Amino acid sequence: MSASYIMALDLGTTGNRAIIFDQAGQIVAQSYKELTQYYPEPGWLEHDPREIWDDIRWAARGVLDKAKVSASAIAAIGLTVQRETCLLWDKETGRPHHNAIVWQDRRTAPLCNELRAAGKADEIYNRTGLVLDAYFSATKLAWLLDHIKQYTDPPLYLEKTLAGTVDSWVLWNLTGGKVHATDHSNASRTMLLNLQGHDWDPNLLDMFSIPRHIMPEVKPSLGLFGYTDPDFLGAEIPIMSVLGDQQAALFGHGCDSPGALKCTYGTGAFLVAHTGNEILRTNHELLSTIAWSVAGDGKPKVGYAVEGAMFTAGACIQWLRDGIRVISHAADTEPLARRIGTNGGVYFVPALSGLGAPHWDMSARGSFMGITGGTRREHLIRAVLEAIAYEVKEVVDAVNAGAPTPIKELKVDGGACQNDFLMQFQADVLGIPIERPAILDTTAQGAAFAAGLASGYWKDYRALVATRGIERVFEPNDQASEPQDNYAMWKKAVERSKNWCE
Repeated sequence: MSASYIMALDLGTTGNRAIIFDQAGQIVAQSYKELTQYYPEPGWLEHDPREIWDDIRWAARGVLDKAKVSASAIAAIGLTVQRETCLLWDKETGRPHHNAIVWQDRRTAPLCNELRAAGKADEIYNRTGLVLDAYFSATKLAWLLDHIKQYTDPPLYLEKTLAGTVDSWVLWNLTGGKVHATDHSNASRTMLLNLQGHDWDPNLLDMFSIPRHIMPEVKPSLGLFGYTDPDFLGAEIPIMSVLGDQQAALFGHGCDSPGALKCTYGTGAFLVAHTGNEILRTNHELLSTIAWSVAGDGKPKVGYAVEGAMFTAGACIQWLRDGIRVISHAADTEPLARRIGTNGGVYFVPALSGLGAPHWDMSARGSFMGITGGTRREHLIRAVLEAIAYEVKEVVDAVNAGAPTPIKELKVDGGACQNDFLMQFQADVLGIPIERPAILDTTAQGAAFAAGLASGYWKDYRALVATRGIERVFEPNDQASEPQDNYAMWKKAVERSKNWCE
């Protein structure tokens, strides 16, 4: 059988997915499994790396069965992953030394505060484009190294240890331990990559006491990473792209030039704008990062992006379902929010993992404000949805403040953007159209597009992006003044949630 399909492996924060795409860029079949979340202490969040690997292997085999195709029909694999989540493992046995520390985890906030007090924040920002925050991988890896040294002989342990984000862990397993690598988009989220030099920064490795030899090789996002071990699917399949999830979504939307941007409503909300070959700085409010890189003769071609990372979006809805159990299903939020015509004066601050852009307050915590005796669960649910739209508005305002022309349209994707109430409210708050694609798995689609283009399966990026269907455009309601008016009150609530844990 000829190689007729592209497979995307999408390793997210809450689940792992495998999707097969055909020549037209459409989904043939997909397989998904939810990932267990571990909360060992308040503010801590971990994943079991073995579960991640077992689940993606299960999903990849399952999607072949669903599509009724053999592994030999897959021309290439594209890999996209949750970013910043990181781990250490033994390169001889493949055994993780500890659970992976997830990007939302706040355990290393004290180390960040120490570095800030020592005057290191500006140096880190200048070298990496990132704000000094526990969100990124560097302090997590430092914590893991320090923790593991307590029960092992450090020299022997470091000699056998490999470090990496989730992409490096899965890539190492996919190739049977032959490849220890990452790509520029994921590496730029570790707080260890020099944004201009495109490789690990020796000063930062020293600052965090991380030996260079345990770090993966940094490779172009689009290019050959290696081949799957035959034990994985029964064939050697080239792995032709590796991308961080938000960069993959940017690629999938066709946002490859300055001014093009998207917002993904996943576990968090991530608004990313491409800035071409220029590094855009926004004075610590937004992140400067690498969009993706393309392999070529000599040095890879690197494109940059600016990003507003909001830590809690879809996770708020998951918390309503699994935490306080006021809903049974995520889809329940829309009819319940519509049942009442107002938020009843209730405002929610989505700081379940601190506040990201543009505040960067690791000590903030989530809160409902304005609760009275007349507050019903519908008000709480509506306040949560409104808060997601408001936090995105904050970041759009920050992007507009530094852009030569204001944002005129927002492309969206991710699970939470299925909520029509949220999308219409977002359009009303921003005063611009919201474009929702027919395929909401833009992250996986972007990884597939990248792998297919890098392998020669597809030839024309613009033509490929043009095949994507638009399911709906939400136009702003000029008569809807209340969402705009309530925004000022919501910002007041945000200010009162700050510095809660100090």
